[in-house]
Amino acid sequence: MNWLQALILGIIQGLTEFLPVSSSGHLEIGQALLGTSGEDNLTFAIIVHTATVLSTLVVLWNEVAWLLRGTFTTVKWNAEKDYVAKILLSMMPMFVVGMFFKDEVEALFGNGLLLVGICLLITALLLALSEWIQRRRNGEGHDVRYSDAFIIGLAQACAVLPGLSRSGSTIATGLLCGVKKESVAQFSFLMVLIPILGEAFLDVLKLLKGEVVSDLAVLPAAVGFVAAFVTGCLACKFMLEIVRRQRLVWFAVYCAIVGTVAIVTTLM
Repeated sequence: MNWLQALILGIIQGLTEFLPVSSSGHLEIGQALLGTSGEDNLTFAIIVHTATVLSTLVVLWNEVAWLLRGTFTTVKWNAEKDYVAKILLSMMPMFVVGMFFKDEVEALFGNGLLLVGICLLITALLLALSEWIQRRRNGEGHDVRYSDAFIIGLAQACAVLPGLSRSGSTIATGLLCGVKKESVAQFSFLMVLIPILGEAFLDVLKLLKGEVVSDLAVLPAAVGFVAAFVTGCLACKFMLEIVRRQRLVWFAVYCAIVGTVAIVTTLM
């Protein structure tokens, strides 16, 4: 992988991590089109994934700091502890998948674009359906409840499939549950911080221990990291505004087009 390929893939990862179009699916499509090697792909995916986690912390730092202060500066039960409890509940389905089905999930990646295309079509359907129902409710809704948190967590667990957007699935599921659009995007981005930080930390340890072998050079790795971080910050801010304005249908159209192209390309 050269620095130009790393730049392109880093931009793809940063933009699609927060937009409801599946970062894993687009990264796999980009790697297939650029013809990068398998070992480099795994190492690079770890690096750019870590970059987008850091971009989430930067954009949502005020919310993260609010939760940390409220959780650790008092023993009384408060709104911050209540919110953190909902986040922890939403993580349980992902924890089960990570603990018991990690190998099966990893085996799904790198097996061609057919699965990516099918999952992109499912993402398109979810986005379109959620926006339609939200418009019928005239934007009304409630804050995230414990039942909503668990159901959104189930959607996040399903989104480990390449092509099934994590942000798209969780935001759409929250809207289908009746959560206010102002609340669902923030919860969607905050709920993933702990599991992704944990996964990124473990992946970095594997790299340091040499368990993941790769010939990826320093320059492509650095370029990819910076590109993913900068575009991730921009995409996170943009996505929060998009959900508030109820414009998810355009992402549904995009996912439907890309998914169809991926399926047709595979079957030709």
